[in-house]
Amino acid sequence: MTSKTQTMSKEKHKNKKVKVFKKKKKLESDDDVISRLQSQYENINANEIRSFKHFPLSFKTLKGLKDNNYTVPTEIQRDSIGLSLQGHDILGAANTGSGKTLAFLIPILEKLYCMKWTRLDGLGALIITPTRELAYQIFETLRKIGIYHDFSAGLIIGGKDLHFEKKRMDKCNIVICTPGRLLQHMDENPLFDCVTMKILVLDEADRCLDMGFQQTMNAIIENLPPERQTLLFSATQTKSVKDLARLSLKNPKYVAVHEHAKYSTPPGLKQSYIVCELHEKMSVLWSFIRNHLKHKCLIFLSSCKQVKYTYEIFCKLRPGTSLLALYGSLHQLKRMQIYESFSRKKNAILFATDIAARGLDFPEVNWVVQVDCPEDANTYIHRAGRTARYEKGGESLLILLPSEEEAMVKQLEDRRIPISKIKVNPSKLQNPQRKMEAFLAKNNELKQSAQRAFVAYAKSVFLMKNKDVFNINALDTDAYAMSLGLAIPPRIRFLQRHNKNQTQKIENNSIKLEFKSEDEEDNESSDEESGKSTDHGETSEEDNTKSEGRFGALDNDDSEDDIFQVKRKNHDIEDADLPDDVPTGEDAQNLNKSKKPLTKAALAKRLLKKKIVANKKTVFTEEGEVLLDATKEKQSELAKEYENEDEAGINIEKAKLVLREEDKFDKQRFKEKIKAKHRAEKKKLKDAKKQELEGEQDDFGSDESDDEPDLSWLPDPDKIYGKKNSDENETSEKFDENDEDSNSEDIEDSEIDDQESEEEEISQVHKPTKRKLITKKDVDNFDKPPVKKSKKNLKTLSEDLTVNEAEELAMKLLSGS
Repeated sequence: MTSKTQTMSKEKHKNKKVKVFKKKKKLESDDDVISRLQSQYENINANEIRSFKHFPLSFKTLKGLKDNNYTVPTEIQRDSIGLSLQGHDILGAANTGSGKTLAFLIPILEKLYCMKWTRLDGLGALIITPTRELAYQIFETLRKIGIYHDFSAGLIIGGKDLHFEKKRMDKCNIVICTPGRLLQHMDENPLFDCVTMKILVLDEADRCLDMGFQQTMNAIIENLPPERQTLLFSATQTKSVKDLARLSLKNPKYVAVHEHAKYSTPPGLKQSYIVCELHEKMSVLWSFIRNHLKHKCLIFLSSCKQVKYTYEIFCKLRPGTSLLALYGSLHQLKRMQIYESFSRKKNAILFATDIAARGLDFPEVNWVVQVDCPEDANTYIHRAGRTARYEKGGESLLILLPSEEEAMVKQLEDRRIPISKIKVNPSKLQNPQRKMEAFLAKNNELKQSAQRAFVAYAKSVFLMKNKDVFNINALDTDAYAMSLGLAIPPRIRFLQRHNKNQTQKIENNSIKLEFKSEDEEDNESSDEESGKSTDHGETSEEDNTKSEGRFGALDNDDSEDDIFQVKRKNHDIEDADLPDDVPTGEDAQNLNKSKKPLTKAALAKRLLKKKIVANKKTVFTEEGEVLLDATKEKQSELAKEYENEDEAGINIEKAKLVLREEDKFDKQRFKEKIKAKHRAEKKKLKDAKKQELEGEQDDFGSDESDDEPDLSWLPDPDKIYGKKNSDENETSEKFDENDEDSNSEDIEDSEIDDQESEEEEISQVHKPTKRKLITKKDVDNFDKPPVKKSKKNLKTLSEDLTVNEAEELAMKLLSGS
């Protein structure tokens, strides 16, 4: 048993694996890694590089690239990264979609890493782009590949919180920005400092350096340190000596990987164009969308207002696919949301202006449709380059007008752009004009949007520089307005003004030419005939007759266009006729020379001497005294003294006294306002009372009318009282005489009472007058004859009656007689 156990133990020992512990390599310090990488920069050979690992890059950068599936460099990356690491200035030109963003982000990360850059060191690299969307895209790419580095990066673009950016600008190592917002920080933010900047990058450099950003870029470049490395990248790179001189480039290396290629556009891009009339563009575009519902399309238009209207009306028409619109006047957060949404979608239509034409990387775009003609061949290249990126396929369609075809196609051929002409299948065309007209008739806001889009397109064509391509006079604007759904074409005011100015210039030039030709003839005739002018410059009679003949055509009534008339050519005034005070001859010339020209500064000094205060209104009374405005100026003497004091700060105690003094004037002014309000109310009551009185007089008839009152409603006294006897007649006559006297006295008394009552009404309008009302019993007793009525009784009765009532009583008494 023992022998067997020994053999088994030996076999087990043989089968056991022997573990060998290797010694761990010592980790390199950061200084050793940096020195090792820098020593390899000079030995970089672009032809031998097949992967990013073949570049002398830090472990952090390589790991960030690998995590985002960046393994094989493109041509522009292979040729430019090594030169950038060596410290050269770069002019990089490559086709769209060739990976220019990584070509400058990798050298930035490596340079700052080798310099041991920290957040306390401030700004190290500055990246300037022409559009916000491109800056946002670069920032997102930097976050992905630089995730393992310790650098801080900032996105500085318009439309975001300026105060939030101001507080953090001094802590950003890499700043990605647009020119306008960067210049704003340079001017307004004391925390922003460019002294430590080492690398400047201009993405889409030709656009950053063109006329649109010229002043802004000049101001930015003046603030940047001269000792820096500059990298310029674009698909259409500038070679202008003036632009390069502005940037102070030092022996730049020109890297153009596709310069000698057969075509200047990606090889996988299929390009074609069609020719149609202006009023057919909307129907062609609608038909294209309806036939490509399962594709991802990017559609370019000239202006923001066109994009807005086209998006709105097509949303109403409902083509059957997702629609988006990207243009400059949108809020920045909305623009970023649309950009991300279109990037995620597989089937969508994006209407956009040229802000989406440069640098934006929309994945898997199938079609790029340029509805409006691009400004030049460079713009066409950038627009079409949104598809067929990274050696993938894509298609581009350009829609041209008949007036644009010849010149534009020639430009594209000169730039080595292969483009072929195709025709539209008429059976596939759909015209949505009737539906658009119906929507515009219902919605006034949509109609106004269509009008703005119409004018914006006309203005975009008018402002283009290349008049061989863009001819606004060749456009049928009325038909185009109808194609947008407008029943009446809007007026193009700027074009009307331009045409009017042009006609005026032509007329003025023709008039000048006529005068010049006449003057030349006169000079020739004067050369031939000598001795016709005296030493004093006086013209002879023959010259006067000739001048009359020269301008005689202007005096004819038939020539209405000629408005110039020469009444007298030379004005010679003898010195003897002038007063003694007026200088003549050389004295007058010397006086004119000695006079200084009146400058703006001199005018300003004159105004200061006159002590004229701007935006101040002074009111004067009839006596010429200044009327102070109590609501705006201080009234009390204490307040005036306090205002004229030159002491710094605020004296609280004195200010309290001033407020108390001014409060007295305010209370007095308030009381006067209340009194004036009460007076107005009393006057209003008085006017109402007068109107009531006038209305009562009109009801009973006014004294001015000569017509007798209608007494037919009174009963016949003979039927009631019977016929009077002779004695009764005599007594009645006597009574009537007495009664007439009493009536006259009553009328006089009533007039006096009426005057007194009016005076009382004026003094107390709000208190109604107390009068005795006439009852039904009194009215019935009017018809009965008075029984033993004396003067005193009549007087007391008249005192209780108003004027109208007294008149009515008198009329009844007279009719009874």
